[in-house]
Amino acid sequence: ERKLQDPQLYSGEFDPLNSTVPATKIEVTFGRTEVIDNTLNPDFVRKFVLDFFFEEKQNLRFDVYNVDTRSSNLSKHDFLGQMFCTLGEIIGSTGSRLERTLSGIPGKKCGTIIFTAEELSNCRDIATMQFCANKLDKKDFFGKSDPFLVFYRSNEDGTFTICHKTEVIKNNLNPVWQSFTIPVRALCNGDYDRTVKVDVYDWDRDGSHDFIGEFTTSYRELSRGQSQFNVYEVTLLSFKVESECNPSQPTSLHYMSPYQMNAYAMALKAVGEIVQDYDSDKLFPAYGFGAKLPPDGKISHAFPLNSNTEDPNCVGIEGVLEAYFQSLRTVQLYGPTNFAPVINQVARCAAEVTDGSQYFVLLMITDGVISDMAQTKEAVVNASSLPMSIIIVGVGPAEFDAMEELDGDEVRVSSRGRFAERDIVQFVPFRDYIDRSGNQVLSMARLAKDVLAEIPDQLLSFMKTRGIEPRPPLPATSDSPSMSTTTTATTTPAPKQRNTHA
Repeated sequence: ERKLQDPQLYSGEFDPLNSTVPATKIEVTFGRTEVIDNTLNPDFVRKFVLDFFFEEKQNLRFDVYNVDTRSSNLSKHDFLGQMFCTLGEIIGSTGSRLERTLSGIPGKKCGTIIFTAEELSNCRDIATMQFCANKLDKKDFFGKSDPFLVFYRSNEDGTFTICHKTEVIKNNLNPVWQSFTIPVRALCNGDYDRTVKVDVYDWDRDGSHDFIGEFTTSYRELSRGQSQFNVYEVTLLSFKVESECNPSQPTSLHYMSPYQMNAYAMALKAVGEIVQDYDSDKLFPAYGFGAKLPPDGKISHAFPLNSNTEDPNCVGIEGVLEAYFQSLRTVQLYGPTNFAPVINQVARCAAEVTDGSQYFVLLMITDGVISDMAQTKEAVVNASSLPMSIIIVGVGPAEFDAMEELDGDEVRVSSRGRFAERDIVQFVPFRDYIDRSGNQVLSMARLAKDVLAEIPDQLLSFMKTRGIEPRPPLPATSDSPSMSTTTTATTTPAPKQRNTHA
């Protein structure tokens, strides 16, 4: 807020509190900011995370109060003004920055309130860091300085938004601040190279804090470990990251437990062991999507799990599993969840063989809500005329409503007025196949049966529309096993970070 009304004109004591209330059908208090002491121009640190629905009108009300006591009852505090808007107005404003006048007190100017909004990445990393400083400037006449740090993340329009404040260290020019934990998306919204600005201030009781200095850095620079920002003599003492998407963490869906396979591996093994019987050479190109690749951290949505861009083939399903586990040790899982690149990758292969000699089955395993729905629908529509089918297995607790739209059992998928020539997508949520009695063998067999049930009809529909007749079986020879099929099933598993901004 800026230029708020001071209800205590002579005391100078002013503690504004911002209360955010979304009002849709029922008015519910969403949350409160922290209290900022002694200022008419507060910059609140606390952020609020709201789900945005483009198709809905999401009404918001913001009330501002001056805090007089420790009571949580707002009636005990001075009302300073309020403002009504919708979430869409904030997001739709230039730079997603909305400035409005506060009202609610007749005949008085209540000041202005400023909102900024930004779409959050799916990054779930949590960073813990600690700083110290040396030889800071002496600002107090009778003492040294009472320093504290203020962290700002840069916005897309070049402005900065406060995201964290340290505690104040009293009367010390060589302070060591306590370690603190902050979500990475609050610090940089998952963009590791986004500028992070840090200001150093000397705390004053009246709120007119003295500026000591500043420096800029980035999450990537911080994550390299202990370093010194020499100009201002501020040193990063420690830095660590905890990630829900880190395969070494038990909370990750990619967690490589020594006792049992994770959901990705179980789904891959269940489906792959059946499909591989119809593949003559047992070579499976396997891709991942949603990761930063070494050595430069380039983001890819269709990279070979075996790191071989010339030959992404893995020998058998066991080879695919081995490549998957190895990739977890070498890449950094990263969002968003884009399906189109890997679908188009397989579609290019299928487009080269349309004479009926090969049929491609793309198996996608994901824990992320799809991010490129429009591009994916177009990719599916284009692929529907090719000899391929797509199986999607959703793992984890995410809502997979969009996947049901791709699985065109009820309504055929369409894009830009074009409908898919055939229904080629089958989706199942992995959680529906978790056997609570612990019998994984039976539950995985049921999973494989359900996801593969539509493949024969999808294959036949392609062959019939192209007028391709079955070929006579190949005669058995000493060099050739007696296999009556020449169909190739290409399975492409894709490990993915969640809210995988895989």
